[in-house]
Amino acid sequence: MPEPGLRERKKHRTREMLIDAAQELFCANGFEATTVDEIAAAADVSPRTFFRYFTSKEDVALAFADEQITAMLDRFAAQPADTPVLTGLRQAAVELVRASEAAAGSARARHQRMRQLVSASPALAAARTERGVARLDEVARLVGARMGVDPAVDPRPHLVASVALCAVQTTITAWRAAGRDAPDSELIGQAFDLLSAGLDYSAA
Repeated sequence: MPEPGLRERKKHRTREMLIDAAQELFCANGFEATTVDEIAAAADVSPRTFFRYFTSKEDVALAFADEQITAMLDRFAAQPADTPVLTGLRQAAVELVRASEAAAGSARARHQRMRQLVSASPALAAARTERGVARLDEVARLVGARMGVDPAVDPRPHLVASVALCAVQTTITAWRAAGRDAPDSELIGQAFDLLSAGLDYSAA
């Protein structure tokens, strides 16, 4: 692909500065207490410029999470066609998050701040789940294409999409609240492994 032009590079840098400034302020002062004006000032832009890139504080707070979902789906779509659906989603999610955990500099810092933000703000945790729900049709289409079925007729692609985008993350949030301290990539892998083994557990 051709290299982006100067204008596109400047827009990308501004967007990245806004994300980093917002994350730092949210972690330092709390999501609810931070204002758009403060984020814009920290990034050395005007509030009007902020709204050219993001619609709200929630939008900028979850921008990195949105990017991760997109990257995960790109990885899933690029896998060999004969890779089973749940296996493919597990591999894509674990590899992506593991790369963020192992990265140096800003990529790793963003991942750590995102984890801190969602853990500290139930509102952001709920919003992240809602944003996942908004992409269910997109994921179901990818899953359906791999399965060779039409998601409008076969309910399984939407079930798998719901598990991948919502159930796994909700489970990890609950595990962390209960005191499980492990890397996100490890917990994601464990959640997918449990799903693959089946959930019809015997009664005690």
